Amino acid sequence: MDWRPSAPLANLRRRAQILAELRAFFAARGVWEVETPVLSAATNPDPNLASFACRYSGPGAPPDATLWLQTSPEFAMKRLLAAGSDSIYQLGRAFRRDERGRFHNPEFTLLEWYRVGMDHHGLMDEVADLMQTVLGPLPRQDVTYRDAFLRHAEVDPFTADMAQLRACAERHGIVAPPNLIERDGWLDLLFSMVVGPGFDPERLTFVTDFPPSQAALARIRPDSPPVAERFELFVGPLELANGFHELTDPDEQARRFAAERAEREAAGQPVPSLDERLLTALRTGLPDCAGVALGVDRLVMLACGARSIEEVLAFPVERA
Repeated sequence: MDWRPSAPLANLRRRAQILAELRAFFAARGVWEVETPVLSAATNPDPNLASFACRYSGPGAPPDATLWLQTSPEFAMKRLLAAGSDSIYQLGRAFRRDERGRFHNPEFTLLEWYRVGMDHHGLMDEVADLMQTVLGPLPRQDVTYRDAFLRHAEVDPFTADMAQLRACAERHGIVAPPNLIERDGWLDLLFSMVVGPGFDPERLTFVTDFPPSQAALARIRPDSPPVAERFELFVGPLELANGFHELTDPDEQARRFAAERAEREAAGQPVPSLDERLLTALRTGLPDCAGVALGVDRLVMLACGARSIEEVLAFPVERA
């Protein structure tokens, strides 16, 4: 049993410097730091996210005595925005069960921030500024989700049927899991195996205008076809950030939550409590804003030239 850190001390020192640089970046822009609960009575019902459930029976326990380690601080931060906080950021721990690999640890550091009065294009510019602050000058390219697929996979993700998506996978030697039956699952597979690897590792690549079925918590823009006002940032195939022009419609948010909870139930996944506090906050009024979550561990990896996440963590899950 090895008690020592998995990361070289030089990388841990660079990590500390980056955390200080991130805080200085937001201080210079008048964005203030907040802290919200890591343990909460509700959590994101997205079927693609697996939360840690904790039992609690002490004072103030919810009726079912289940609390969840948060996959991100998004819902609580939106409650602060609805309360009039103005632009805010949070730098802290998040948790996702069953995620361990070269770029994943079940406990990780997440930077999330919200800019009131800004859309996702303005936020993309700020994300690029932050990346250049930490990593130095990097060229940037913006590409739509559709154009990225056409360029790297030679298939239109908005019109291709399941047979065309399977044929694309076969052309690239991809063996799909036998339980992959949903169209969005095929798109995700092709994006991670074909599209993302085609991105330049020496360039910031912002992917925009996702299909509405992948809107998550983003607004839908009525183009032809409609698109989600969402972006993701990549350096090469490595995803670093996921951002939205935030949905402010409480009825639409409730509808999306209901659909996600139904999908979880049909798949036999745990169904967390509905976040009624968030929905009430949205009904009170969420200001027009854009928000983004950025993986700090991956950012440190790039800054240190590390090839795996354990090279920038003191104690990954195997040594925790």
